[in-house]
Parts: sequence; structure tokens; C-alpha cells
Amino acid sequence: MPESDPWEYSLYIPNDPRAVTVSRRTLRLILTMHGLIRLVDTAELLATELVSNAVRHTKGPAALRVRWSAGVLRIGAWDASPEPPEPPGQLERLADVAEAGRGLALVRECADLWGWQPLTRHGNRGKYVWCDLVAA
Repeated sequence: MPESDPWEYSLYIPNDPRAVTVSRRTLRLILTMHGLIRLVDTAELLATELVSNAVRHTKGPAALRVRWSAGVLRIGAWDASPEPPEPPGQLERLADVAEAGRGLALVRECADLWGWQPLTRHGNRGKYVWCDLVAA
């Protein structure tokens, strides 16, 4: 049974493609330990797309953030680039295209809600791209 108390984790990662696998495995462990195993497959897909974008399209470090509150799992990726994410295309139109360009389309289709926001901290600029999964 999932815990009802809110919790939050952040995993800071280098700009390294291997960080995507580390993030995905860490997320699986977190959700399993909190009794949210039924969300693992979708959450892993979403986290993979968000972290992949953060690593692929920026030059600095990134972070995976996971939060549980009031029956909603929020998965987000922070990166150091202030540029907004590319708007997601239609998943059906991207089916014949290589993997590149499908990330946010998958997020839009699989998440209950998604968005992004610019961030400024200690004079540094970046963004946070997030999505929500509602545990029904």
C-alpha cells in the first residue's frame, strides 16, 4: 500500500548519457520502497524521456526530482539551459521517425499533466520540465 505522507527526492546527475540509466534505476527503487510499484513502468518511461532531454540538449549538470503528494507522483528534470523545451509533436506523426523528437510527445501522451518553468537560482538560469501521474 502506498504511503500517504508526502515525500521528495532529488538526484543530481552529470551531463553523461549513463546518467539516464542511473536515474531510471534509482526511480524504480524509490517507487518500490514507497509501495508504488504499479506506477514504475510508466514513471520510468517518463523519467527516461525527461532526463534524456536534459542530458542530450544541455551542456551542464542536471537533476531528477521525484515528489509524492496527495496521490500524485511528480517526476521532473532540471537542467542548466534556460531555453524552453521543444513543443511535442503528434506521436502518430513521429512513429516513422527515429527516436529523436518523440520524448515530449510520449510525456504528453502518458502523463496526466505536464509542463515546464524557467528557474533562476543564485544568478544561474535553467528550467524544470515536469509531469504528473495520478495514482487512481
